[in-house]
Amino acid sequence: MNIMDFNVKKLAADAGTFLSRAVQFTEEKLGQAEKTELDAHLENLLSKAECTKVWTEKIMKQTEVLLQPNPNARIEEFVYEKLDRKAPSRINNPELLGQYMIDAGTEFGPGTAYGNALIKCGETQKRIGTADRELIQTSALNFLTPLRNFIEGDYKTIAKERKLLQNKRLDLDAAKTRLKKAKAAETRASQLNSARLEGDNNMVNFSYMLNFLHVKWLKSEQELRITQSEFDRQAEITRLLLEGISSTHAHHLRCLNDFVEAQMTYYAQCYQYMLDLQKQLGSFPSNYCNNNQTSVAPVPSASSNVIGSSALTSTSGLVITSPTNLIDLKECSGSRKARVLYDYDAANSSELSLLADEVITVFSVVGMDSDWLMGERGNQKGRVPITYLELLN
Repeated sequence: MNIMDFNVKKLAADAGTFLSRAVQFTEEKLGQAEKTELDAHLENLLSKAECTKVWTEKIMKQTEVLLQPNPNARIEEFVYEKLDRKAPSRINNPELLGQYMIDAGTEFGPGTAYGNALIKCGETQKRIGTADRELIQTSALNFLTPLRNFIEGDYKTIAKERKLLQNKRLDLDAAKTRLKKAKAAETRASQLNSARLEGDNNMVNFSYMLNFLHVKWLKSEQELRITQSEFDRQAEITRLLLEGISSTHAHHLRCLNDFVEAQMTYYAQCYQYMLDLQKQLGSFPSNYCNNNQTSVAPVPSASSNVIGSSALTSTSGLVITSPTNLIDLKECSGSRKARVLYDYDAANSSELSLLADEVITVFSVVGMDSDWLMGERGNQKGRVPITYLELLN
C-alpha cells in the first residue's frame, strides 16, 4: 500500500513537472515569458555537434551506397546486423562476370584464341572481385564502424544530456516566473495591508495573508536556487561532452586516412591486374582474319606516320589497315628504324619482346606473314607485329 501511495505521488509529481514545463515552453513561444539563454560557447558547441551529426550521417550512408550499390543487399545486411547474425556470403558482380567469362571460354575451347582470352579475362575479373570484397571489409571495419558508433553511441549520449539541459532550463525559468509572481503578490498585499487602519477588523486576516505570501516567496526563492544549481551542473556536464567533438573529429580523420589507403590499395591492385591482363592478351596473334581473309588491326594508332595509319572502316565496324609505307619497306631489301608504341610479350622463341618507346631495327623477310616484320635489338632478333611499331624517318 505504501509502495502504491509512493508511485501515485511520484506520478503526480512527474505530471506536475511536465505540465509546468509545457506551460513555460508555450509562454516562451508566445513571448509571454522570459527565456534563459545559454552562453555563446555552449551554443557554439551545440551547433558544432549537430553539424557533425548531420554530415557524419550523410557521409556514412553514401559510403555504404558506394561500397554496396544494391539497396536490397544493404537492407538485408542491416537486418542481419540488428539480429546479431552473420549475413550469408554472396558473389559480387566482378566475380559473377569472371565466372561467366571462364565458363564461356571453357565452352568455346581453351585452345582457341577467343576462348583462352575469355578465361584470362575471367580470372582477372575474379581477382578484382576479391579485391573489391577486401575493400568493403576493410572500409566497413576502419571507416564505417567508427562513424556508426558515433551516431548510435556518443551522439545519443549528447542528445540525452542536451534534452536534460533543456528540461533543467525550463524548470529554472518556471521557478523564476513563480518567484516573480510571488514577489509581485507579496508587494501588492503589503500595499493593501499598509492602507488599512489599525483598528480595522480585517487586520488579522491581512496579516495572515501577508505572512502566507511571504512564506510562499521564500519557498519560491529556495526552489529557484535549487533549479539554478541543477541547471548549472547539467550545463557543465553537457559542455564536457560537447568538447569531446574535437576528439571525435581527430579520430574520424584517422579513419578517413585508413579509408583512403584502402581505396588506394584497391585501385592499385585493379590497375596491376588489368596491366597484367593486357600483357597476356598482347601475347596472342595481333590480327585476326575475317571470312574474306582481310587483315584487321586491333590497336590502330592516331599518328599520321604510324604503320597502318591509312585505315578503312568495314561494314562490321572493324578497322582494316592498308599499310602503304610498309609495302615500300617490304619491297626493298634495306632496314629501317622503328619506335615501339606498346609493350609486347613474345609468345614463343621466334618472336621478340618489346618495350614501349624503345627504338629497334626492322626489315622484311621473304615469305613472312604480311602482319609481321623481323625486328632486331643488339644481338636479339625475332618477329614483331607491325601494329606495335611506328616507322622513323
